Amino acid sequence: MMLTREVPLVPEQSGLLFIDVQNFAAHRRGAEFEGLSDEAFDRKYGWFFSQMKTRVVPNMQRLQKACRKSNVEVMYTTIESLTKDGRDRSLDYKITGFNVPKGSWDGKVIDELEPGEDEILFPKSSSSVFVSTHIHYVLGNLGIRQLVISGIVTDQCVESAIRDACDLGYLVTQVTDACLTYTQERHDNSLKTIKGYCRQVTTDQLIAELENA
Repeated sequence: MMLTREVPLVPEQSGLLFIDVQNFAAHRRGAEFEGLSDEAFDRKYGWFFSQMKTRVVPNMQRLQKACRKSNVEVMYTTIESLTKDGRDRSLDYKITGFNVPKGSWDGKVIDELEPGEDEILFPKSSSSVFVSTHIHYVLGNLGIRQLVISGIVTDQCVESAIRDACDLGYLVTQVTDACLTYTQERHDNSLKTIKGYCRQVTTDQLIAELENA
């Protein structure tokens, strides 16, 4: 039998993971944009937020609904320290200046993707959810072998999750139009770079696949 990444989802062994779609990085009042004038914000992040509002978040909502309907486990990861002062953060996050304090509004998933009361959230303090959380242990307990990835930003934390998941033995599906980074060029380059690690589909393709599972 030839091994391949092009394997349709088996709902009972699949999970959907949203990466960092939280107030800190996906809301105008998020701390990542603190201190920016409206002009500076629009210049640097206007395209990103336009795409999030009109295309990417609606696709994420469709994925969330379809996966819930098909009994695919829906999970979330957010950047959030285990402490208020962020002393537990990775060295990289300390250098970058990222600190989302424990329990803060910035650490919450955006309202448009509000988690269900029994859905799992993994707060992380490094780029990869597999490095700074116990997600691998939890996925094993849930019997999940196929992981669907959606989130922000494509060429940073999304890529990290895909690579680490592949190395740990998961079959990964990236939903290309339910991920985003700060320019179209960066997004497209990331999709090309990570293609060898995962199966890439659109939101429409994944939903159709679930409906026929």
